[in-house]
Amino acid sequence: MSEIPGLIKDLALILIVAGAVTLLFKKLKQPLVLGYIVAGFVVSPHMPYTMSVVDQTDIKTWADIGVMFLLFSLGLDFSFKKIIKMGMQPIIATITILFSMIMLGITVGKIMGWDKMDCIFLGGMLAMSSTTIIYKAFTDLGLRQQRFAGIVMSVLILEDILAIVMMVMLSAIASGNNPDGGEMLGSVFKIGFFLILWFVVGIFVVPLFLRYTRRLMNNETLLIVALGLCCAMAVLSTKVGFSSAFGAFVMGNILAETIEAEKIIKLVEPVKNLFGAIFFVSVGMLVDPNILVDYALPIMLLVFTIIFGQATFGTFGYLISGQSLKSAMQCGFSMAQIGEFSFIIASLGLALGVIGEFLYPVVVAVSVITTFLTPYMVRASVPAYNKVEKRLPKKWIRSLNHTTTGIPSSGEKNLWRSLLSAMLRTMIIYGILSTAAIAVMFTFVLPLARQILPSWDLHWYANAITGALTILLISPFLRSIVMKKNNSEEMKQLWSASRLNRFPLIFTILVRTAFAASFIFYIINYLSRFANALIITIAIVIVILIALSRRLKRRSIKLERMFIQNLRSRDIEAQVKGQRKPLYEGRLLDRDIHIGDFEIPEGSLWAGKTLQDLQLRNRFGVHVSSILRGKQRINIPSGSTIVYPSDNLQAIGSDEQLKALGHAIEEDMFRGDPEIEKREMKLRQIVIKGTSQFAGKTLMESGIRDTFNCMVVGLERGEENLWQPTPDYIFKKGDIIWIVGEEDSLNQMMN
Repeated sequence: MSEIPGLIKDLALILIVAGAVTLLFKKLKQPLVLGYIVAGFVVSPHMPYTMSVVDQTDIKTWADIGVMFLLFSLGLDFSFKKIIKMGMQPIIATITILFSMIMLGITVGKIMGWDKMDCIFLGGMLAMSSTTIIYKAFTDLGLRQQRFAGIVMSVLILEDILAIVMMVMLSAIASGNNPDGGEMLGSVFKIGFFLILWFVVGIFVVPLFLRYTRRLMNNETLLIVALGLCCAMAVLSTKVGFSSAFGAFVMGNILAETIEAEKIIKLVEPVKNLFGAIFFVSVGMLVDPNILVDYALPIMLLVFTIIFGQATFGTFGYLISGQSLKSAMQCGFSMAQIGEFSFIIASLGLALGVIGEFLYPVVVAVSVITTFLTPYMVRASVPAYNKVEKRLPKKWIRSLNHTTTGIPSSGEKNLWRSLLSAMLRTMIIYGILSTAAIAVMFTFVLPLARQILPSWDLHWYANAITGALTILLISPFLRSIVMKKNNSEEMKQLWSASRLNRFPLIFTILVRTAFAASFIFYIINYLSRFANALIITIAIVIVILIALSRRLKRRSIKLERMFIQNLRSRDIEAQVKGQRKPLYEGRLLDRDIHIGDFEIPEGSLWAGKTLQDLQLRNRFGVHVSSILRGKQRINIPSGSTIVYPSDNLQAIGSDEQLKALGHAIEEDMFRGDPEIEKREMKLRQIVIKGTSQFAGKTLMESGIRDTFNCMVVGLERGEENLWQPTPDYIFKKGDIIWIVGEEDSLNQMMN
């Protein structure tokens, strides 16, 4: 029999030990992440009394896959739309906390005499609070429903997102000996460029692909497709200089906007758990007891740094974001620990070879200690606030509790801000798409055209055809840059509000025209030898023709609508299934009416009736816009639509009208039979006599069912089985029939 590969042996050891240890931690009500780390410590080569993993290289590969799938799952959970809807308060708090903790970590590292890169990576590790650990602590303490818990989770979402950016930045810093401000700015620009490009292109392509293949997808194929897209984006991310984890995160965000997102999350969960467990076990394998003993003092100093830093700077960050002092202290104290992203950043530093090997086990030890202290820090926040409240002057307390970052502004300023931000957003997005399209055409299409077409006169034909195709490809983008928002409500209101606004508005059009023309200029200048003045003239003419083209207008509008539909597909699905109110409800609220959901309960007297029978419009003044019935949604139901139990009616009306409708649904119920004991069904044998009223009549003519509400179940003929009479059977003297009915009905029939 062939020998089992070492990888299988290592995997068996890891999973068995991890399963046993995590069961113990589950019993002790501790985070499973700590259980995985302890399991890694048990199977590591540093433990002489237990079995150890043989090939750590293979485990490291599996751990890298685990990081990729962890971030893929994170992207599925947190979409960009959620971040945009959070507003400025979580953003202010997150940036303040991250910057303060990074600076604090770098300072503490320098005090301990560590190298420059160790200090920088230490700052990044200490800034990352653990989403998993805090969520678990809130659950165990019964605090998840409190307001401050929701604020903390919003900041943790942003921290996780910014951690991806931080990893890219740290990679850029580690790649150069002394990166200057220009390199840092270039790295930020590169991140933003590819992030927007991949997201926009992904929202165009991926939902369309899933939509056309939806009928062919089962759970197995959907899982394979999702993981395939994740790995493909991870490979693409590494090709342009980012980590595979960054690409996996971006693909998770793209899939998070699709209808299949919920199903993908459930399908990917076991895969993420498996590889994630291997990653955290590999973290524990790097813990060396000797290093922990040698660095006991730095470990305790870092624990104090995290507790003090988060309690102080965390509270300050939430406070300046607009939270009250009590809420800010509860939020800040809750974040006093580090977790999974700190391990990932440490793994990155080790992989790049820029941090000392001692730092990894030190960070793991700090994470373990701060994790155990997290529930106590959460509980200590309110007593700490009470002490601060007693010692600070009342005037200060009132001032701190009313701190806000909101600055009122005039209506015209709001219009300008809305218009300019929309124009800038359009220029950035479509500018990136145009740049990417030009790069693809010049990288792949131009060399191919030069090989195929005649090569005389410096590839003139190939250059001309490639240039024309490139301009046609980006023309919808250029038109949107120039014409988008020109007929918007903000533009019209500002134009009519004051003549002083007109020149700045015209100037915005000229700037966008020049920006669009710069792309045409670059294409012609790259592919031809024309003079610059001639190229500028040609570029402006082409942009004007593009802006005036009705065909391109229809094409660009179609592309935008397709993008918006793909971006909103998950929201539309939630509205169709009744999980979210329709978007038009916001406009109804301006008219003092809104949408109410009403479920038809079992036993309702409305069940089985049509909407026309119920006369809801005449009785209550409401309009039924939709009926949700299982997975079916009936929009604008007709009067002949029948209402069934468990139907969910979506009705439009005012507060009073919807209240009256809800009251009627609750009242119009079958209240039950007060004499239910008399409704027992009984079986009785009857012999047809010559004087019986049934003699000589057929079963149908007898009226046993219609008149007496009873039922003939059989006719006895002396055989083992009863004979079933037909409706035209004529009863004769001496027939023995068996009848089922209520006792009162049977007595009435007998009498």
